[in-house]
Amino acid sequence: MDWLIWLVIILIVLLIIAGSSVRIVPQAQAFVIERVGGYLATWHVGIHLKFPFVDRIARRVLLKEQVVDFPPQPVITKDNVTMRIDTVVFFQITDPKLYTYGVENPIMAIENLTATTLRNIIGDLELDETLTSRETINTKMRSSLDAATDPWGIKVNRVELKNIMPPAAIQDAMEKQMKAERERREAILIAEGEKKSTVLVAEGKKESLILEAEAEKQSAILRAEAKKEATIREAEGQAEAILAVQRANAEGLKYLNEASPTAQVLQLKSLEAFAKAADGKATKIIIPSEIQGIAGLAQGIVESVKEK
Repeated sequence: MDWLIWLVIILIVLLIIAGSSVRIVPQAQAFVIERVGGYLATWHVGIHLKFPFVDRIARRVLLKEQVVDFPPQPVITKDNVTMRIDTVVFFQITDPKLYTYGVENPIMAIENLTATTLRNIIGDLELDETLTSRETINTKMRSSLDAATDPWGIKVNRVELKNIMPPAAIQDAMEKQMKAERERREAILIAEGEKKSTVLVAEGKKESLILEAEAEKQSAILRAEAKKEATIREAEGQAEAILAVQRANAEGLKYLNEASPTAQVLQLKSLEAFAKAADGKATKIIIPSEIQGIAGLAQGIVESVKEK
């Protein structure tokens, strides 16, 4: 019975040793393997076997992109303004071997390197440039950190300045400056609005005067045309009246010619015309000699009629 118990124990130990010799590397990870204290290989995704008591997993390395938010660091600008800036670094491990053996504490090394690089860059900039040149600072820091961490098997993808915190006095001065700038812009906008309003009113008055002048012009043209039309119609009426009188006179002459009047009748007609001419307000009338003869003739005619 004793040997059976020992056999079971040995089988269990062998199973444990065999199980510990099989390793499965998950996705986005890598295992750094050492044999007898020295680097052996880097295992990637899949099933791997190692010799028990000889090989060991020195480090499990995460290959995903990682984000590290470092606490605010005090920096001094070129114009001697002390401020605090916190940074965010996005990095990815590209070589597990270098990451394992390149530096003792990679995250702390990146933090210290970030702080020193940030101080060097900000030291060459003034306060206003620091506040308005985030993209430039980010680019310079990423380039410097990427070059410095390359021997550690780390690739720095992005560096962002999270917060820039000037001293309280500087912040108050900046707020006052911003307030003054907003008030100045507001005054400019109000002045521009009033200017545009004045211009629009003037243009409106100008348009109104132009319309009034145009209306007056049209009215004068219409009055002139109406007067012209009335004058033309009056002239046409007078012409038609004169034409009618002339036609009547012509018709009368035509009828007289057709009737073949005697000299006595013509003299009587002349006497009638003279009577119409004398029927006025003239105080002196000159009677031609022919009219006197006509008067005598008329008297003779009247006497002959009475005798009959």
